[in-house]
Amino acid sequence: MGSRHVFSRGGADRVRIDHGAGAELVDAEGRRYLDAAGGAIVVGVGHGVTEVVQAAAEQASRVAYVHGSAFSSEVLEEYADALAPLLPVLDPRIYPVSGGSEAVESALKMVRAYHLARGEDRDVVIGRQGSYHGNSRGALSVSGRTGLRAPYLPWLTGAEHTSTPYEYRCAFPDTHPEGCGARHAQVLEETIQRVGPARVAAFVAEPISGAGLGACVPPEDYWPAIMQVCRRHGILVVADEVMTGFGRTGTWFGSEHFGLRPDLLVAGKGTASGYWPLGLAVASGPVHEVLTGAGFVHGFTYSHHVVGAATGLAVLRVLQRDGLVDASARQGQRLHDALRGELADVAGIGDVRGRGLLQAVELVADPATGEPFGRGERVTERVTEACRDHGVLVYPSTGCADGTRGDLLLLGPPLLVTDEQVDTIAVRVATGIREVLGSTGG
Repeated sequence: MGSRHVFSRGGADRVRIDHGAGAELVDAEGRRYLDAAGGAIVVGVGHGVTEVVQAAAEQASRVAYVHGSAFSSEVLEEYADALAPLLPVLDPRIYPVSGGSEAVESALKMVRAYHLARGEDRDVVIGRQGSYHGNSRGALSVSGRTGLRAPYLPWLTGAEHTSTPYEYRCAFPDTHPEGCGARHAQVLEETIQRVGPARVAAFVAEPISGAGLGACVPPEDYWPAIMQVCRRHGILVVADEVMTGFGRTGTWFGSEHFGLRPDLLVAGKGTASGYWPLGLAVASGPVHEVLTGAGFVHGFTYSHHVVGAATGLAVLRVLQRDGLVDASARQGQRLHDALRGELADVAGIGDVRGRGLLQAVELVADPATGEPFGRGERVTERVTEACRDHGVLVYPSTGCADGTRGDLLLLGPPLLVTDEQVDTIAVRVATGIREVLGSTGG
C-alpha cells in the first residue's frame, strides 16, 4: 500500500519499481518489464548507466549548486561546447533549465523580448491543433490539445492555432498526399493575415508530432513551405524537440529529417535521459545577439545547474560512444516492421507510424473508415494495462482524433534496445491489443 501523503498522478493501481538495467525495469516483487516507453519517451541511454550516475555524483561532491546569474562553471561550458555542433541551429546559444515546459516558457519569453528589442510589439504565437508543448501556462497556451486546455482557458492567452500534418486523418483529402505541405502553409498564411502579420511573433511546432498525435511524420514538402511563410513575415520558428531530440527519431534532432534550421529550439526528456531534470532553450546566434544587446531579463533558481550540466554531458558522451543515434534509426525500422507484422491479424489497428524509436499505434473502432472508439470504452487504458500484464510498458495517449476521442500507444524504448527485445516488444504489444480488441481472423 502506498503512502497516504503522496499527491500522486493518476489512479491508485501503480506498480512500485525497484530497479532497472538497460531496457528493463524490475518491480518490488521481482517481476521484469520491457520498458517500451522509456518512461514517458525519456530514457535514451538506458536504465542503470553507472557512468552517468557517477558523473552527477562527482560534480555534486565538488559543488552541487551555484546561482546561474552570478557564476559559471567549467562543466557547464564544456557541455555547451560539446552539444553546440550537434544542434540544427545557427551558432547556437544554450540556456539550460529544469525540463521541457520551462524550456518552452523560456523560448516564448526570448521570442517576445527579441521583437521588442527590434522595436516591434508582436504578442501572438501560433501553435498547431492537437499539439502539446507542456503544462505550464505559456506552454499550455500554445498547445492545441483541447482536453488539457479546457479547465484553464480563462488563463490561456496570446496564442492562435493552425492546422497540423496528420497524414492518417489528413485535413486535405483532395490533395493528399502530394500538395499537403502547400495547403498547410496556406492555412498558416490565412491565420497570420487574420491575426495581423505585425502581431505574430513566432510559430511553434514539433518537427514530428509526439504525444498529442502520436509520432505523426509530416510530408516532405511541409517544413519548407512553412518556413517560407514564416520568413516572409519575419516570424521566428521554434522547434519543439523535447520528445524528438537526442537521437529519438534516428537523427540527433528531428529537425534534421527535413532540413529545418529553426531560430530557437527547445529540448528535454532525452537531454539527460531521466537521470536529472534537464531542459534546454536554444537560441540562434542572431537571436542571441539581439537579446543580449537589449538585456534579457529571465531566469529560474535551478537554471544553468552544474549537476544538470554534468549529467547531460555524460549522457551525450554515452550516446556518441555507443552509436545510439544510428542504433535508434536501425532499431526503429526493425520495431516498425515487427509491429506491422505482429499486428496484421489484430482487430482495431488504424495506423502504425513513426520515425526511429518513436513509433505509435493508433487504435480505431473501424479500420476501414478510421472511426475512433468512444472515450467511455477506455480502450487505451485497457490495452496499456493488458500490455503491462504481459510484461511490456507502453506510453498511452488519448484525444488524437477530435480532442476527446482517439486512442494511441506510443513506443519509445531506450536506444540501446536489442534485436531480441524489439521483437519481444512487438509480440507482447500485439498480444495485449488482441486480448482487448480480438483478432480479425485474417
